[in-house]
Amino acid sequence: MAISEAALDAVPGDLLTRARALQPATVRLRRALHRRPEVGMDLPRTQDQIVRALSDLPVTLHRGRSCSSVVGVLEGDRPGPTVLLRGDMDALPLTEDTGLAFRSEVDGAMHACGHDTHVAMLASAARLLAEDREQLAGRVLLMFQPGEEGFHGARAMLDDGLLETEAGVPEAAFALHVSATTPSGELHHRPGPMMAAADVLRVRVTGRGGHASAPQNALDPVPAAAAMVGALQTAVTRRVAPHDQAVLTVSRITAGTTDNVIPETAELEGTMRTLSEPVRALLRTEITRVCEHTALAHGCTAEVTIVPGYPVTVNDDGASADLARVGARVLGAARCVDMPSPLMGAEDFAYVLGRVPGALAFVGARPDGLDPDTAPPNHSNRVVFDESAMASGVAVHVGIARAVLAR
Repeated sequence: MAISEAALDAVPGDLLTRARALQPATVRLRRALHRRPEVGMDLPRTQDQIVRALSDLPVTLHRGRSCSSVVGVLEGDRPGPTVLLRGDMDALPLTEDTGLAFRSEVDGAMHACGHDTHVAMLASAARLLAEDREQLAGRVLLMFQPGEEGFHGARAMLDDGLLETEAGVPEAAFALHVSATTPSGELHHRPGPMMAAADVLRVRVTGRGGHASAPQNALDPVPAAAAMVGALQTAVTRRVAPHDQAVLTVSRITAGTTDNVIPETAELEGTMRTLSEPVRALLRTEITRVCEHTALAHGCTAEVTIVPGYPVTVNDDGASADLARVGARVLGAARCVDMPSPLMGAEDFAYVLGRVPGALAFVGARPDGLDPDTAPPNHSNRVVFDESAMASGVAVHVGIARAVLAR
């Protein structure tokens, strides 16, 4: 897709001002969600909050069948295509340590990735778009998604019929994600791979246990597991081309029960991050080969399990360029930044972008006065987001929808 200059000209230049006028409502919803976070796919309180926030708008709402999603359809006054806007809803299993007046009231749950801001931004964007219905040639599909944090919530919504509502299949899909380490109010974007595929690696090494004073009478799985850690890093540097990016981190090693016993088994667990399906497939094969052969060299065996995670999040070139152009119009060109490289984190909006051309971009939300090198990042139990950045997200959501539906 590519929006025309006429479509870009149809994007009002005062969207940021209008979004700022809605800031009290945006903040109220965000803080209500922040106080009562929910984790995973079952988010009944969050779902009800969203339905209440949109109840006075001309939006047809659908609650999810398999999860606590909300899908809204906003019809424009004229026929035309559909554009999808996503806001994820779920929190993380962390205990908050920010000292905020509106900090989480739920032990072991916190909106540490800013999904509360995503919901609030999309709800306020829906309100502005509803005010502009007569300017919309087509419809807006509002995707409020649970289970982004490892639960494949976007895939579940697709299976529930996200693209089969009365809105039809969208022409384009967009998502915004706040970043606690990026200057507040900036839009960071790039075409092509935006975030990595994430697979989980589990290896069980089996030897033969025995007395720690007589290792010659046992087959110690611990040295085999230790050797695998180094061998796996070598596999990445020797088998993946230098211009391709891949990360393989072994983050857990477990073995043994006491000092004088050689255990029978040792376990490794880690994560594999890649930015293309060919490299992803290559590493799956190499990891299995390296672990099995390293174990064999120590007289042991290895059972390798690679659990597929989210696919690569790939931005459509045209959609990413359109989002950048709209961002420059509503925020100013100086606040729209080209990202030089992808992030190795993962995002399940990848499932949507695998079906619909579109783009994900980041909205900076680092509070003033915090050093970018030491500011608590997303997923920290001390992370704080600058709420004023939400107005930028609202304006960009509305701007890209207005541009796509300016027919």
